[in-house]
Amino acid sequence: MNKNTICLWYVRDAEEAAHFYAKTFPDSKVGAVHKAPSDFPGGKAGQVLTVEFTVCGVPCLGLNGGDMFKHNESFSFQIATDTQEETDRYWNAIVGNGGAESACGWCKDKWGLSWQITPRVLTDAMAKGGDVAKRAFAAMMPMRKIDVAKIEAAVRG
Repeated sequence: MNKNTICLWYVRDAEEAAHFYAKTFPDSKVGAVHKAPSDFPGGKAGQVLTVEFTVCGVPCLGLNGGDMFKHNESFSFQIATDTQEETDRYWNAIVGNGGAESACGWCKDKWGLSWQITPRVLTDAMAKGGDVAKRAFAAMMPMRKIDVAKIEAAVRG
């Protein structure tokens, strides 16, 4: 086990989520699946309790803990993209698999986990500061999925 692993709470679908992330994002995979040795809150002995997986190289543990806690926007994965095609691919995979669009490059998967699908052109513009950052930020604010061409145009002024 890694020294630091992100633990994500699911009602009962941690394994399904892990497989979805593994097929959607590069450098992602499903590792060990552990079944409960006895009954637990939200589950029975023999059901999947935890799933080890990685998302873009980040180690995670999915915990099937029942409906006691819900995901919210205070935690999200931020996925950096290089092109509109890559941005579209990840966004469409998440939203098209029962997820939901949000604002400014954010969306939620069907399990309620938030994702920021963020083109590097936007983060690079924000890092430059000044008028470039202001224009890129203003262009981003009305967007749901980030439009790379519009951010590039804003950066150029």
